[in-house]
Amino acid sequence: MRILLSAVFLFWALGLQAGGLSPQEQTLVDAVAEREPAARTLLERIVNINSGTGNHAGVKAVADELAPAFEALGFSVAWVDGKAFQRAGHLLARFGDRGPKLLLIGHLDTVFAPDSQFQRYQVIDERYVKGPGITDMKGGNIVMLMALQGLKDAGLLDQLQIQVVLTGDEEDRGEPLLFAIEPLRKAGRWADIALGFEDGDGDPTTAVVARRSSANWRLEIAGKPAHSSQIFREDIGHGAVYEMARVLEGFRAALKDEQLLTFNPGVVVAGTDVALCDDSRGTAFGKLNVIARKAVVEGDLRALTPEQQARAWGIMEGVAKQSLPHTRTRFTHTDRYPAMAPTDGNHALLAVYSQASQDLGYGPVRAVDPRRAGAADISFVAGSVAQALDGLGLMGTGGHTDEEVADMHTLKSQASRAALLMHRLAQP
Repeated sequence: MRILLSAVFLFWALGLQAGGLSPQEQTLVDAVAEREPAARTLLERIVNINSGTGNHAGVKAVADELAPAFEALGFSVAWVDGKAFQRAGHLLARFGDRGPKLLLIGHLDTVFAPDSQFQRYQVIDERYVKGPGITDMKGGNIVMLMALQGLKDAGLLDQLQIQVVLTGDEEDRGEPLLFAIEPLRKAGRWADIALGFEDGDGDPTTAVVARRSSANWRLEIAGKPAHSSQIFREDIGHGAVYEMARVLEGFRAALKDEQLLTFNPGVVVAGTDVALCDDSRGTAFGKLNVIARKAVVEGDLRALTPEQQARAWGIMEGVAKQSLPHTRTRFTHTDRYPAMAPTDGNHALLAVYSQASQDLGYGPVRAVDPRRAGAADISFVAGSVAQALDGLGLMGTGGHTDEEVADMHTLKSQASRAALLMHRLAQP
């Protein structure tokens, strides 16, 4: 069924001709625009609620503000308590029993803790507004809601089956990971199409058809301690630091030509006695005249496809095994976010979205460079659905900093494009 859907959408997208909006579609666009003033008020309200991932009460408070808006559209709403994965939880909403099955994805949490100095919605001028999480991604949640409200007001919402998942831990994933992501993955197994309302690269002329994976790796290296004057002796060897340098340079040399693959050693500790804690804080003790006994390195890896990631792991394991004399290296890795591969189905969905944008007068939309789109919730479901598209949210700059600014001119345009996309996906 999903292969068929992908082929149908691809055929349709390739055959589209720019023809403007039908009267029904114009009604939809007008309905979205009428919702903008109330949407801005709701956005200000939720931006002013601190919902840093660790502030469980704040995350739940944002959910409590959004839930009634979904219920007013006829959605059934549920809260998944996050105690089992050490987070606040997730907000789920469901609607409809006919038409294409759409999964709409957002998140409730931000990177700003309660003690951050950046806490309030601040109007800069008639176009720009500053605020914690305003683009990443409270604004995206409002874009999603405006699109659904427009569909409802235009009498078009019942052409779709929709599940909404607003996670409470996108910025700092809960543990165990499988518990944290199960509601999202379950919705992905149900859906035909996934739409993500992150802000992508902040450019309204782009959308996301591919996201690289996010995974962690670790090197634990043991050497033979001795007086520094004896290093390189046949019975002493090279020590842990030279072995560490060999492995890291081996990674670089072997993988440097892999397109869109990155692998970064982010934390290094080395010496006679070392420790590296779960929060990436390390300690090391050693002496200048003693060969290092131990080194620990932790880093991340980003790959465009599952196949590329698996190939990289194999190469890195092979490099690590070729230890220098009297050293021993243990290489381990942990997958976190899977890759959202750039499939034909995703590109076909982008073509439909781009045509909708052009018919609305906003111009074409192209695929964003995957280097400019980090890992996100949609990655957990992209492999389960026929089509996936992300970066549909409120645009702006400065995400994850106290200079996070939204371009409010994109609120209506993004919501209109999303609403028209969903409507067109419902057409036979």
